[in-house]
Amino acid sequence: MYYKLIVIGTSAGGLDAMKNILPKLPPAFPVPVVVVQHISPQSDGFMIHYLNGISSIRVKEAEEKELLKPATVYFAPPNYHLLIEDDHTLALSVDMKVNYARPSIDVLFESAAYVYGSDLIGVLLTGANNDGAEGLSKIKRFGGYTIVQNPDTAYSDSMPRSALAKMDPDQILNLEDIGNVLRDIFMKK
Repeated sequence: MYYKLIVIGTSAGGLDAMKNILPKLPPAFPVPVVVVQHISPQSDGFMIHYLNGISSIRVKEAEEKELLKPATVYFAPPNYHLLIEDDHTLALSVDMKVNYARPSIDVLFESAAYVYGSDLIGVLLTGANNDGAEGLSKIKRFGGYTIVQNPDTAYSDSMPRSALAKMDPDQILNLEDIGNVLRDIFMKK
């Protein structure tokens, strides 16, 4: 099966998780990656700048109506929900917080599940609440491939544990293995 998009959700400990995963993705990575990281509304963009400097693929803040492109990582801007539209563009929303968060992982995951169905990979990482559990479950119900970080390797294990209590993911992986698995799914000869 050929997947067309990866969505990743993370919160507390997310910078360390993403700096472990993103540098493992090669320059010719054939799909886009869309990320919700719970961040302060006053965030200054340091995380994106830092990750772009250590990654082989482009890391940027998502923009309204931007068309998704391969070998690019799109992060939700501070204080905006990030959604995937039917035409494979990004949409930003200031709707109410979901799971006390804006951006919300569930909002991204659910919108991506509706658009991409079985062509989607969802990854839920470290975090201190239950955001992402419902959305990852929806990705699984729509036929997508689901990965949950092993809670024992998470800076904060609440999000991975919430997902595991709600669903049976396709894989539970230690943090250091996630980037390699994503690379291998797409870069096999």
